[in-house]
Amino acid sequence: MSSPAERYAAARRRTAHPTLADFTASLGFSLDPFQVEACEALDEGAGVLVCAPTGAGKTVVGEFAVHKALAEGRKAFYTTPIKALSNQKYNDLVDRYGEKQVGLLTGDNAINGDAPVVVMTTEVLRNMLYAGSQALDGLGYVVMDEVHYLADRFRGAVWEEVIIHLPQSVTLVSLSATVSNAEEFADWLVTVRGHTKVVVSEVRPVPLWQHMLVGGRIFDLFSLRPAAHAGEPGLEPRAQSTRERGASVVDPELVRFVREHERRLDTWGGGNGRGRDREYSHRPRFRPPSRSSVVERLDRAGLLPAITFVFSRNGCDAAVNECLRSGLRLTDEAERAEIAQIVDERTGSLPEEDLHVLGFWEWREGLLAGLAAHHAGLVPAFKETVEECFVRGLVKAVFATETLALGINMPARTVVLERLVKWNGEAHVDVTPGEYTQLTGRAGRRGIDIEGHAVVIWAPGVDPAVVAGLASTRTYPLRSSFRPSYNMAVNLVGSFGRARARELLASSFAQFQADRSVVGLARSAARHEQDAERWAAEMHSEAGDVAGYAQIRREITEREKALSRDSQAKRRSEAAEALAALRPGDVIRVPSGRRQGLAVVLDPGVTDLAEPRPLVLTEDKWAGRLSPVDFPTPVSALARVKVPKNFNHRSPHARRDLASTLRTARVENDLGARRVKARSAAADDPVLADLRRALRAHPVHDLPDREERVRTAERWYRAVKEADALQHRMAERTGSLTRQFDRTCDVLEELGYLVPETVPLVQADTDVVPAVDDVPLVTDEGRRLGRIWSEADLLVAECLRSGAWRGLNAPELAAVVSTLVFEARREMASQPAVPAGKVAATIAEMRRIRLRLEDVESAHGVPLTRDLDLGFAWAAYRWADGQSLDRVLAGAEQAGTELSGGDFVRWARQLVDLLDQLAKVAEEPVAAVARKAVDRVRRGVVAVAVGG
Repeated sequence: MSSPAERYAAARRRTAHPTLADFTASLGFSLDPFQVEACEALDEGAGVLVCAPTGAGKTVVGEFAVHKALAEGRKAFYTTPIKALSNQKYNDLVDRYGEKQVGLLTGDNAINGDAPVVVMTTEVLRNMLYAGSQALDGLGYVVMDEVHYLADRFRGAVWEEVIIHLPQSVTLVSLSATVSNAEEFADWLVTVRGHTKVVVSEVRPVPLWQHMLVGGRIFDLFSLRPAAHAGEPGLEPRAQSTRERGASVVDPELVRFVREHERRLDTWGGGNGRGRDREYSHRPRFRPPSRSSVVERLDRAGLLPAITFVFSRNGCDAAVNECLRSGLRLTDEAERAEIAQIVDERTGSLPEEDLHVLGFWEWREGLLAGLAAHHAGLVPAFKETVEECFVRGLVKAVFATETLALGINMPARTVVLERLVKWNGEAHVDVTPGEYTQLTGRAGRRGIDIEGHAVVIWAPGVDPAVVAGLASTRTYPLRSSFRPSYNMAVNLVGSFGRARARELLASSFAQFQADRSVVGLARSAARHEQDAERWAAEMHSEAGDVAGYAQIRREITEREKALSRDSQAKRRSEAAEALAALRPGDVIRVPSGRRQGLAVVLDPGVTDLAEPRPLVLTEDKWAGRLSPVDFPTPVSALARVKVPKNFNHRSPHARRDLASTLRTARVENDLGARRVKARSAAADDPVLADLRRALRAHPVHDLPDREERVRTAERWYRAVKEADALQHRMAERTGSLTRQFDRTCDVLEELGYLVPETVPLVQADTDVVPAVDDVPLVTDEGRRLGRIWSEADLLVAECLRSGAWRGLNAPELAAVVSTLVFEARREMASQPAVPAGKVAATIAEMRRIRLRLEDVESAHGVPLTRDLDLGFAWAAYRWADGQSLDRVLAGAEQAGTELSGGDFVRWARQLVDLLDQLAKVAEEPVAAVARKAVDRVRRGVVAVAVGG
């Protein structure tokens, strides 16, 4: 029961904020202090920035903005970064206010767009602002949920564009995850939006307890209770507050156990001493605990449901299969019946012939056992089913990639991290404190759990102190990724004129941060200059120029690396030529890697646009395509075997029979030719020989302390180089965005999308827009570019203008346009194959257009337009041609691209989006073909995914 003082304070708030009191009364629960503070600031006319942990209830503030707009007879837009969140929030608001009051605009869906409350993706609002849409009339509030997405390097600019362009009469409600530079972001919001209140909460609604699992035992990470009780199975910890966690230390019992574990591994399995070599070869190495044993351990401790982050799609699927094989079942009969009903409802519209291709029955079996994977490789219907079953408490263990942590409302009692290293697309990198916070933020269900749990699975090299550092660092900085694109430049110039556009860009958060960072860069540059002076004094010698001597050594190293690269390139070329000469039935030897050994060629895999990727069958019955990367030296046929006509490499029986024939084939010895030692290219290089003579003749070469002086010279060189780089960055950052904008406009002027003000004005029926403030004008082509929203926007516009896509039918257009949206998950050793004929010819023409565009971009110093990616061309062509999903995915693999069902749907949706844009901006007949292509791609599993 509240005290008299609390009741008096509540009465005063009701009097001062009647709209808030009315909203609170409709909730059925009391607001947390940070929610009250933010809502009161909003009620007093200020914009707000709310930063709080996942699950803290930030969206309540956004919902109050909606309530306030309706009470005032004004409009409210609620924006989210992804369509799934928009759909989720739309359903929430419809439940509260009814279907007539709420609309949805996501690109895929347009429902009641004239409603007073409209939920939309941020891109939709950005497009409205550039188009001057009448829907903006009467707009009072805009909620930007997950505003920290402005750090996203691909889509982040959209958030800043909206914040800058919104009319000043609109009140902005920004909702963000906890970031360490909230005040900096708020300072920027004040400069562009006026009075803005920043409200930060670091209190989780459900306290989080941190653990490590070592050798089958679960330990508390932090020591907040007697060590004698740490790691006991009962797990009855006292909840940690943020303040307590920051002041606590790693549990000493955990540290002792980890050290003992590492000592045993070092003694029996990990030592490098010679005396233990024989013993080491007979002892097992460290093996992480099986997924099934981890789930069972959590189940015994009462820590399910749990989400285990695996960082690998294949790892997620393998985890479910492993648990099923172990006999793990987490559901009872009633739960299985409910799961089956949800599966039927969610997947009933999927074409029956596609179910086996998507692995439906295996996926369903896992769900019925209370187990599931969740990653981008699943089709949307599968992911949504998993989410619904998990939220209902029917699925108890989900193995997910980190994408689940971004936005989807799917909390668990426990979050498990298998590793603290992940692949970022280029390299294996450590999980950052911000990522750790985002992932573990899923632990603890508000209103269900007293506390949440985060469990890190120990492996050799994982220091508990490092994990404690990740767990203690609750925040991460928000960095702008804003830069002017061609589409943005055209729209800004067309709407505001060039001078005003430059002012708007100068007011972006990116420029705000860049200007602030110059002070720190100047300090760093000064330190490096001082270091350079010190190293210069230390390396000085009367005998000669030490810096010059060190420079010769660097040139020698660089020359040797260049020669090595050339030699490797030559070997790759020779290997590719040898592969191209292979024929079906040739027996070859794969020299190394997972497929090492004899193999028979089934299909040489030679295409016009790609390096050879032969389809082979190995001795161990594996069939698949290899690439030149698998052959560091040229390969030749060692024998021939007969490959049956119409051989089906997907048939286990056929593979077994042919592998048996391969093993009995008489193979010539191919080792002799490989033993001839190639003469090094460096040995015959005259430039390298001259450098080495100059090095030996240099007076510094004979100094007794030469190496010490050279090391000092290298330190001097690095300090000078770093100081110069910092000076360059300082010059670039001051006014950097406006310079980028001017260069972008220069490219557009040269290509005819903007017309400089020096061009004489003509009558209104010509191809230019009237001048705005004596700035460059926008041509018809420029206006079309302004309606193309793509990472390759200018290349799309150039292809339209050149007529490169005229004469194509719907499947052909889908194939060539796919090269502008698809991005392979990892760098491929060779270019994938594409359909021959018009598709191949058009792609060749698109590449010529891009190269011409690259010349202009390079001349003006702007970032180059992305290259074409051919990996989805065959899949797009076959799907638009009406072929089955099975043939499409098999054909993509044959062409050199492995696609899961979810990958295919995701890229097909993006292809539909760009084709739909072409249908609106292209001239006939391309526009008509684009409409046909949209209809042909939006079918089957793709139509189900987009609600079509």
